[in-house]
Amino acid sequence: MVAATDGIVCLHATDPATIYLSARARVDDLTVADVDKALYADRTLVKHLCMRRTLFVCRSELFGVIQAAASGRVAEQERRRLAKAVETAGLVGDGAAWLRDASEATLATLDQMGEATSTELRAAVELLQGSTVYAPEESYGGDVPVGPRVLTCLSAAGQIVRASNRGGWNVSRPTWARTSYWLGEQPTVPPERDARARLVSRWLRAFGPATAGDLKWWLGSTVTAVRTALGDVGAVEVDLDGEPGFVLADDLDRVPEPEPCAALLPGLDPTTMGWYQRDWYLGPHRTAIFDSNGNAGMTAWWDGHIVGGWNQAPDGEVFLQLLEDVGADGRAALDREASRLTAWLDGVRVAPRFPSPLSRSAQRLDG
Repeated sequence: MVAATDGIVCLHATDPATIYLSARARVDDLTVADVDKALYADRTLVKHLCMRRTLFVCRSELFGVIQAAASGRVAEQERRRLAKAVETAGLVGDGAAWLRDASEATLATLDQMGEATSTELRAAVELLQGSTVYAPEESYGGDVPVGPRVLTCLSAAGQIVRASNRGGWNVSRPTWARTSYWLGEQPTVPPERDARARLVSRWLRAFGPATAGDLKWWLGSTVTAVRTALGDVGAVEVDLDGEPGFVLADDLDRVPEPEPCAALLPGLDPTTMGWYQRDWYLGPHRTAIFDSNGNAGMTAWWDGHIVGGWNQAPDGEVFLQLLEDVGADGRAALDREASRLTAWLDGVRVAPRFPSPLSRSAQRLDG
């Protein structure tokens, strides 16, 4: 489980089911209990808010590297936004001072409680109460509680983490804990440039060759930072069908062509979301597989390409939504994967947090 996560740097965790289904697709005979053990008992994996303000699961030993390389930048952005929001809402006069006091009070409360949900913390810490207003003139606007936003700031700063989960494996009901309480004392966080180079090296090992644009998007960083990191790791420029790409210097050997294989991946899977430029594996299916915000739905893969998606019947049966003809061998392999996934889910229905246009149709498609 940990090795599989390391192999793709980290797992997407915005949708709680993605963690389990992405791991299951890569580890034979993996169970829900195995994932729970890694996350909550052994704590060899940890959830962290990092690249692109996205929640990921990473190896716990990588926490400090990701914190310095990506999360610190997110934390600073979140602090500025929240401080301005509470001032604009008229809750306080000095948003930065309020946020500092609210953060200190929250950390002190967690020192006493060990773990607590957002609701429990808001009840215990007066400074976490209150709301701002988002888009008041729009139909989608409304009140936004400040408490969860303080927790977001503390999480991105690496001071707290999502600890236990009080919901089922496909439901997010996290408690929060001090990072030192949950993971133990962490090694000294490396300098930002060094950390970014280490993270970029891992990403290139997993996703290279790829373009600088792919890396900039995945990292949620700047062009300058990406160029510096590529230089720091000694990345080598290669040709990607007429466009410059990059790969690690010791990863230039030609890879043997693998045998065709089938896979059913969950929404937001790290492979589907691994690159910014996706036409080489997505083909003409972008508008069916991705929503308008760039979130990927559940996908069906054959021979290294997305060929459609998958969905579930009311009784939990997994069925295919193929967008192209994959031939007899491909269809048979995907049918076997659908049967295997149906058995693994054992009646549990997965409702993706960001359903794609294809998954919303809920139609069986044969390509």
